[in-house]
Amino acid sequence: MNNYSVPLKELVEEFNLSIAFEATDYAQIRVMVDEVSRPGLPLMGYFEHFESLRVEVLGFVEMNYLSQQTVEKRLEIFDRLFEHHIPALVIARGQEPHPECIQMAQKHNVTVLQAQESTSYVISNLIASLKSALAPRVTRHGVLMEVYGEGVFITGESGIGKSETAVELLKRGHRLIADDAVEIKRTSSRVVGTAPSLIRNYIELRGIGVINVANLFGMGAVKEQSEINLVVNIVPWEAGRHYDRMGLEEPHMDLLGLKIPCVTIPVSPGRNLAVILEVAAMNNRQKRLGYNAALEFTQKLDRHFDRSGS
Repeated sequence: MNNYSVPLKELVEEFNLSIAFEATDYAQIRVMVDEVSRPGLPLMGYFEHFESLRVEVLGFVEMNYLSQQTVEKRLEIFDRLFEHHIPALVIARGQEPHPECIQMAQKHNVTVLQAQESTSYVISNLIASLKSALAPRVTRHGVLMEVYGEGVFITGESGIGKSETAVELLKRGHRLIADDAVEIKRTSSRVVGTAPSLIRNYIELRGIGVINVANLFGMGAVKEQSEINLVVNIVPWEAGRHYDRMGLEEPHMDLLGLKIPCVTIPVSPGRNLAVILEVAAMNNRQKRLGYNAALEFTQKLDRHFDRSGS
């Protein structure tokens, strides 16, 4: 469990759920875990390892089982289920809750919801939504662009030219996700970046000010979010410093526990950063697809010198 939560009200609105019974604290209920359960064993009285923070979903099988029980038994089942103060109970397939369900929900002040969709649809979509909303996240300084389908996170000290490079990339047909502050969250085995809502679609250019990219370049020039596939760190050129010329080194940046390929590009007068970033994005895409030009080149060199030595 992390420090994030999702208001139950947002889930109700997102999935168009109907409210069969609204708890008195409905507006304050927040879901804090990204898992959803079907309480098969709990309905039969087994509550070992029961996770009370999860939203519970009743499908056709569970409802059919409950319908076969006596009124007294259903009262007992829902009494024990709701005494754990779960965030909400969702009944799928448009089925009506039993009167005993509503009676015990009122007793324990637990919200009961209804969904028209199938049980598997409700569960899978709830889990997907919760995993995205509750994913670990961090905010980093930089610019996030989509270049040839690759999410390129541009970092570097203030004033080095990140936003100017982003504008040049926009003119070349690429898309902006975020400028200055990038909200990064981890979902499963990837990290995704987006912009804080307050600064979304805006870029700040020193000497000009803030511009609205969507208005200036069109809606096709912006994107709400993108997976981060490559980190490009822009640094000032330093004479005598070693820079990777072959591309055999494979440095990475750790973002929320995942290692993302990272390249360092030194800045000097006359270097076209936008073109370099385009090449870096395409080269990174080739590597992800299994082709490494630097490795191929060094292997050719090795074979050449082996033949020459023999």
